Amino acid sequence: MSGRVAEPDAPVFVSYRPPRVEPAEMERRADRIFEEFDSRRSVRFFTDEPVPRRLIERAIEAASTAPSGAHRQPWRFVAVSDPEIQARIREAAEAEEKHSYLGGRMPDEWLEALKPLGTDWRKPFLTTVPWIVVVFAELFGFDAKGAKRKNYYVKESVGIACGLFIAALHGMGLATLTHTPSPMGFLSEILERPPNEKPYILFPVGYPAPDCEVPDLRRKSLAEVALWRTDGAGD
Repeated sequence: MSGRVAEPDAPVFVSYRPPRVEPAEMERRADRIFEEFDSRRSVRFFTDEPVPRRLIERAIEAASTAPSGAHRQPWRFVAVSDPEIQARIREAAEAEEKHSYLGGRMPDEWLEALKPLGTDWRKPFLTTVPWIVVVFAELFGFDAKGAKRKNYYVKESVGIACGLFIAALHGMGLATLTHTPSPMGFLSEILERPPNEKPYILFPVGYPAPDCEVPDLRRKSLAEVALWRTDGAGD
């Protein structure tokens, strides 16, 4: 009998051969992607119109395609549609935000930077939206035997997943906001999460209100955010 004997815990690979796209089509896709993403805005005015659970599920599934350190996928998405839990989240979030805005937790420089956004400690959208999705970063996990297992590049991995979640929601026609009341420990308590999970971002999710307004902001241009070090061959 001959042949290689697979070593224990040897990595398993499968073929990956995505179809090649012609350059002209790639440019068209690039333009469409940019135009779609450029139309995305953070929203603070929502309707209470129901959003099917299936859409939230698919957005979470899309987010979970994100790359992660050692493929640990160190994120947990907790989706909340229960009005009583949403009310508790709003009450606790507004208490922390009020202390930040009015109680001296935020320095004057930070408050000045927020002025163009027109924000304050009040967060009524938290009890308007049909869904609140709270993302937790899993600091460590457990193996099949229950032993503690370290996760790697947790913040980076969860951040990428959150970006894909935002993109997925926008692509569906939904709106959201990255809300990070500080500190966020109350989310662990209200949502009964274990000590190895820490709150990362809170996303209110729904449809923009018919009279929704957003700040008139300008995004940085490509020249302001990109540097190029080339030999000219790819220009």
